[in-house]
Amino acid sequence: MLYRFIKLLVGLGIRLYYREINVKNKKNIPLDEPLIIIANHPNTVMDAWMIGHICPRPIHFMTKGTLFNSKIKMKILSSLNMIPINRMGEGKTEGVSNQDSFQACYDILQEGKTLVIFPEGSSYQERLLRDLKSGTARIALEAEKQNNGQLGVKVLPMGLNYTQAEKFRSRVLVDVGEALATTDFLPEYMGNSGKGVRKMTEQFRIRLEQLLVNSNTKEEQELIDRIAVILQSRYTKEGAENANSEIDLLKRIRNRMDDFKVTEAWKIEEVRHVVDAIEWENNKLKIQTDFLDRRFRSTMFFRQLFFSIIFVLIGVPFFIFGMIHNAIQFYFIDFLIPKLTKDIEYYAPLAVLLGLVLYPLFFGLFTHFVGNAFDLMFWQKVIYFVMMPLGGLFAYFFHRYLRHIGYKWKYIFLMIRQKEVVLSLKAKREKLRAYF
Repeated sequence: MLYRFIKLLVGLGIRLYYREINVKNKKNIPLDEPLIIIANHPNTVMDAWMIGHICPRPIHFMTKGTLFNSKIKMKILSSLNMIPINRMGEGKTEGVSNQDSFQACYDILQEGKTLVIFPEGSSYQERLLRDLKSGTARIALEAEKQNNGQLGVKVLPMGLNYTQAEKFRSRVLVDVGEALATTDFLPEYMGNSGKGVRKMTEQFRIRLEQLLVNSNTKEEQELIDRIAVILQSRYTKEGAENANSEIDLLKRIRNRMDDFKVTEAWKIEEVRHVVDAIEWENNKLKIQTDFLDRRFRSTMFFRQLFFSIIFVLIGVPFFIFGMIHNAIQFYFIDFLIPKLTKDIEYYAPLAVLLGLVLYPLFFGLFTHFVGNAFDLMFWQKVIYFVMMPLGGLFAYFFHRYLRHIGYKWKYIFLMIRQKEVVLSLKAKREKLRAYF
């Protein structure tokens, strides 16, 4: 019961935090057999929430034992389907036995339920699949062995691709791979357990890499991200604003960079110089690079700006309403999170948790004081309460829209006064696009 309530609450939180959660190949998720879901781990507890949100079956997942350091925590976390595990380098938590935890995993699989494991072990926000621990394969194979190969455990890889994991209203693509049958590796495990485990773990790596934008180094990841920011465009056919197109662009850039390493390594440094030049010039001009894909027709731009001004004038009162009722929570959370953690991987889950507490609390306080001050009836209070979060979302999008209009004005004036400079920037961008 508690698990279902938390899943509903957290599902609402992550749906508000991320603009889009796109699940690719969801049909690959088995519905009625023992299952282990494995995934990369870039975003701490958010990763488990994300899998729980998209998976139609309740999930059980292994969690570091240090969180179970009191009887109360043990009881609460266990009721949320968490299984404690003592990890190397963190010491042993009193009351947590790895042997008991492994047996709990075997029991879960024997009951035909779903277990989630992050085989990287730790969480770092990077597009770099780290070394996989062998524990997942051992659990799957041992559970199958205990049931004489009749259990039918499947291991399902999922790629969690965040466009900007910590950023509010960014996008997520969850790419679901094809499940592996544990029985395919069981004969080798029975003959040589270590060899069987290593072989299965290597298959995990191969399957996960196919689902991810997997860079080789942090420096390469940073360069790929910089290129993607420059090339992304809402004004081209392949540049539709969705998680699929953004991740596809990152993969295309990564694959092309891999080709350069093999055939023309010198081009990588040339690409870096072009990126540096574009970023320097774009920072000086202060425009959005995707405007460079638009054909400049002054009459069309001025007509759009005219209607934009009308919309802004109409929207200002709603914007003010949204800001009054949401700004305190928004900026307080933004201020508080860096004080609570220095690890960027915890920003998104902390923002969701704090938001689920602070926003309803402040909305309740506003409703109480305004309702008493103006002697509102119950139904009026309900409408007022509902309007506050809607007003907050409107204020956020309205603010983004104002920035967009500002960039558009800047672009128009540059095309009128410094057209050669804009065309030079456009030529550099086309040169970069030609590489990818």
